[in-house]
This record gives sequence, C-alpha cells and structure tokens, in this order.
Amino acid sequence: MQKITCKVLIKRLFLHSHDYVVFDPVINIENARHDPELFLDNHPGPLILDEIQYAPELVPAIKRRVDRNRAAGRFILAGSQQWGDLNSISESLAGRAVFLDLEGFSQKECSLEQKPRTTSKSWLETWLEDTDELIRKPRQRLTPRFTTYEQIWRGWLPEALFLPAELIPDFHAAYLRTCIERDARLLANVSDWQLFGRFFQLSAALTASEINHSQLGRELGISPITARRWRDILTATYQWVEIPAYSNNIVKRISNRPKGYITNTGLACYAQAVSSARALGGHPLWGALFETAIAGEIRKLASILSPQPQIYHWRTHAGAEVDLILERDGILFPVEIKANSNPGRKSTSGITAFRKTYTQKKIAPGLVIAPTDKFSRLSENDYAMPWDIL
Repeated sequence: MQKITCKVLIKRLFLHSHDYVVFDPVINIENARHDPELFLDNHPGPLILDEIQYAPELVPAIKRRVDRNRAAGRFILAGSQQWGDLNSISESLAGRAVFLDLEGFSQKECSLEQKPRTTSKSWLETWLEDTDELIRKPRQRLTPRFTTYEQIWRGWLPEALFLPAELIPDFHAAYLRTCIERDARLLANVSDWQLFGRFFQLSAALTASEINHSQLGRELGISPITARRWRDILTATYQWVEIPAYSNNIVKRISNRPKGYITNTGLACYAQAVSSARALGGHPLWGALFETAIAGEIRKLASILSPQPQIYHWRTHAGAEVDLILERDGILFPVEIKANSNPGRKSTSGITAFRKTYTQKKIAPGLVIAPTDKFSRLSENDYAMPWDIL
C-alpha cells in the first residue's frame, strides 16, 4: 500500500488500542527475526506490525497464534509492498486474513468538504447500480482545495496536500529515494540505480498508454525481460498499475496489450521535471496525467464496492479506443476521459465504435469525464460529467 497513507490511517484508527512496532531493513527490532515466538510473547496484542516485509519470520508464528485463537483484529500487518510479491514470506495466511490495498487520497478526501459522513453512494456506485438516477439527478461538485492543475501536480498523498508548493518537489524526491529505491532493493537485485531511475522516468512519461516491454527496453538498452521485471517491481511497490484489454474473443483486431498508469500523478510530474502546477497547462503530458488521475479515482471508488467491477481498456488496431470499460452484472460501462473543459459529441466516437463492435452486449450510457463545469448530454447515449463530483 502507499506507505504514507497507510501510516496515517492506521495510527488514526488503531494507535489508541494497539501496540505498535515498525520494522527496519537493517536493525533486527527486539530480535524478532531470530526469535519470533519470544517477540510475540512480549507483544501479546492487539498488535500493529508495520513494514512486515522486513520481518518475514514473524508470519508463520502469527499464523500459529491465529489458528489457536481466531479472535478478529489481534494482528494488523502493514507494509509498502504487495503481499503476493513478498518472496521472503512463505505463508499466505489464506483464510486467516483480509487484505486491503490502500492508494492515495480520493477526490473527496482532498477537497474542502465539511459535511459529516453519510451513507450516500458515490457517483460510481450510483452509475453502476442505477444509471438513470445519475443522469436524472446530477451530483453536486466538490469544493476544491486546489485548482485542477495544482491537485494533479501535488498528487494524492496526505502530506502533499499541506506542504507549501515550493517543497512539493523535495517531498517527491525524498519519497522516491526512501520508498521506491529501498523497497526495490529488497525485491530484486538492481545493480544500476541510475538506469533504474531513468526507467521510472520513462514509465512516468508512458502513463495512460499501452505497455510494450520490447520498445521500453530498446529505449534504455535493456532486455524486454529486464524491463518487465523492473515494471513488476514498480507494481509490487504500489507505484504502477496495469489494466487488461477488453475482448469478447470474437473480434481478432482488438489490441491485447495492457494499459499502465503511474499511481500518483504528483510523482509522475516530479519524474518529468514539471516545476509547478502552472506549467501543466501547456505540458505535452497533460492529457495523460489527467487520465491517470481519473483512472486512479475510479480505482479508489471501485475498491470499496462489493463485488468490485472489472476494469478494462479497449482499443482496435485501427485506432478506435475507449479509455476504461467497467463490467458488472453482465453490463459494460464505458468511460472516456478528456482533459478539455468543453467536450462535444466527437468525444463519444470511441464509445460509439465500441457499441457497434459489441451489438449483442448490454452497454450502459457512457460517461465522458472532463474538467467541465456541468453534467450535460453529448449524444443519444452518452453524457459529459465533471471530474470533481461527489
């Protein structure tokens, strides 16, 4: 999970009721690695174990204790790497644990909304469950903390919301060094860190595009296998996500490459040396960064739904494409993301091509999400929606 977001949330929710230990890659805290049973005897719980990837020897001991006592919430394990990618941990804890992948803040969490918590559904949940309601009763817009440019330039980590603008590049530089490089060292033997840094910069430049590891490797003079392995490192450390291509297995011309996104637009801006929020206005990556932000928001809203919708992208070799396709209950929900404030009917051309390709599928009214100021109809079946609504 995103390290900083994780620490803030866990401390806010559980520090008053749980003992808290954070592990270190160098120091063997309280001899936990060599004698995990004694360590747990000294911390009977409830217990928070942060950066658990640095003390994998504890996990089998925790499993044995959970098997003896199934009381929920005794152990909270946190870390900055995905559980399935921790080669040093042999136990899966299958049937004994609930896993939460935590990203950066959502739009609402970044806004200045002062309303108390309610049980009202997000716009995404409403669209998936009752599309007509979203169309009939457009949601109010959030009260932004920053302009659109500045929010995307700052990114979605908690500290980035409150630091002075002149410190934001330093914040992201420190994040790269302390989180990505250190965690990458643990996951894989990367010998050339300058080259790995260039790899991250290139990945940031390719956010919101299809992944071609052979081309990526040629750009840096590394093999496709190395490019794929390094991309897996970014995925394992929550810096990169990929969504598969949608295909009904009947149209052979559909591209089958996944589409990739940097998880934090602020980090992408830093990697591309975008010096200020104002500089985003004319930057060639503006459209890709805006799409990255919206794709991230949809992932965050989808992650709290049960069941979660499947998320795809769609593109033909002829060039027709839809940025995101959500699938739930046998219904397909197309999303186009446009970085201009006045989307028109032309913005729905990809969604129209998708409908013509899959005439036998049930396809919901499409959304064109943009930095526009109102909800409006663009075609017979598609609507423009502001990016900053509840």
